[in-house]
Amino acid sequence: MACKPRGSSAGMEVNKSYTAAMPRFGAFTVAHAGAAVLVTGSAWLGGVALQLQQPALWSLARYGSVVAAALVALGLLAGAWWKARRLPAAVVLLVASSALAALAFGSTGLRAADRLAAVLPAALEGRDVSVTGVVAGLPQRGSSGLRFRFDVEAAQAQGAAVVLPPVLALGWYKGFHEDAALTQPQLALAAGQRWRFTLRLRQPHGNFNPHGFDSELYWFEQGVRAVGYVRDAPAPQLLTQAAGHPVERWRQAVRDGIDAHVTDRRLAGVLAALAVGDQSAIEHDDWELFRATGIAHLVSISGLHVTMFAWLAGLLVAAGWRRSSRAPLWLPVQAAA
Repeated sequence: MACKPRGSSAGMEVNKSYTAAMPRFGAFTVAHAGAAVLVTGSAWLGGVALQLQQPALWSLARYGSVVAAALVALGLLAGAWWKARRLPAAVVLLVASSALAALAFGSTGLRAADRLAAVLPAALEGRDVSVTGVVAGLPQRGSSGLRFRFDVEAAQAQGAAVVLPPVLALGWYKGFHEDAALTQPQLALAAGQRWRFTLRLRQPHGNFNPHGFDSELYWFEQGVRAVGYVRDAPAPQLLTQAAGHPVERWRQAVRDGIDAHVTDRRLAGVLAALAVGDQSAIEHDDWELFRATGIAHLVSISGLHVTMFAWLAGLLVAAGWRRSSRAPLWLPVQAAA
């Protein structure tokens, strides 16, 4: 009885057809993938670096044209590759790298120009402005009161609608007396809430000292284009308890839980800093102690990493503990994790 060959003629024909239909870059093989990633990645970084060297920003329309041209070039390259199925690897890398560099240059400039255009009108500086928006992060506690980021939704000045920068950095001070305490509305302030405030705003300004901290650049990097403080009259109004920023609301809940269950204020501040990154909860004397002992960086940076590892280890231990029939009888899962 004659034996049939392993691959039938029909199967071999299917394989040949499938192989012929696969798009290929001519001599471009898997061996060139590392070089391609290096070249295109370097092109992207080069485009970003080139834009950062510009002494002055272009207009939004000009950056938009660069981005559009880069996207068109990438689209044409993809279409040519799909149609021809064979393109020289050098041509593909040259066109793709040039388009990616242009895309990086244009998109970086577009973001910077858009952020720079979001400026507080000079006519609104020092005037009362009624602003409705959402608390964008954990309110930072300090000796003078609270500081927080505020996402603007609507604003009015003397009954007329005005346009403000989308993100504000605000202070809500508790008073000038030494024994002044936070009011009930200030204690109720939390991440993710929608409020209506009466604000006094100004453009970000800072001291221009050689080798000193550039506060204006810091605010620009953070997307904050106006700073100010909350006025007590008219009274601030809490409109919605949960209006956005679910991650920040979760962090707020963890910090509130620490405050509620840890009676030692200094210990609660350190735990809040390690658990949710709320470094403002640490008292000034403790910061001085951390700096003197050389462990300030552990609290400010490594503490979050330790907390993330602790959570992951706790989840893994809990999962393994529940799979055992004897371990929960010896020690509850919650205690083991």
